[in-house]
Amino acid sequence: GVSLGASLGALPALAEAPAVLRGRGAFRCIAFTNPRTAEWLDTTYWADGAYIPEALAAIDHILRDWREDATRRMDPAVIDILAAARGLLDCGEPFVVFSGYRTPKTNAMLRRRYGGVAKNSYHMKGMAVDVTMKSRTVRQISGAGLALHAGGVGRYTRSDFVHLDCGPFREWGA
Repeated sequence: GVSLGASLGALPALAEAPAVLRGRGAFRCIAFTNPRTAEWLDTTYWADGAYIPEALAAIDHILRDWREDATRRMDPAVIDILAAARGLLDCGEPFVVFSGYRTPKTNAMLRRRYGGVAKNSYHMKGMAVDVTMKSRTVRQISGAGLALHAGGVGRYTRSDFVHLDCGPFREWGA
């Protein structure tokens, strides 16, 4: 896994990313609302060159697999991607979470029920989040993700969400 104190610039997948993604500045913030659990979070998760363990734990909680009530340490790189995308959207509203961490059991159920769910999904590794926003379109959110040129960006226009992950840079639409 990624060390909590690791410099984002040192991560191979993000080394060539724009400065906005590498998080130049004194702090990084993120906000989520999860309609499945009726929870919300608005937090500073990185300050003065380091991730804040309590904030990362709160992020892990709101992005947990609600079906199994199971948490996993989310990769801080995916949180950085989300925070940078939110910054590019110039929007103070929270991301609405469709899916964060998924247990293998939940992922297998979703694979059976819906097409297009990857067998070895980055969701099971704590490296992906599916989100939307009330005031932004799938096209706007995915555009912000693509502008970062880091991780995967999937557009699910019919279901009204965007998949963002910290795997290799790629894009797709469904």
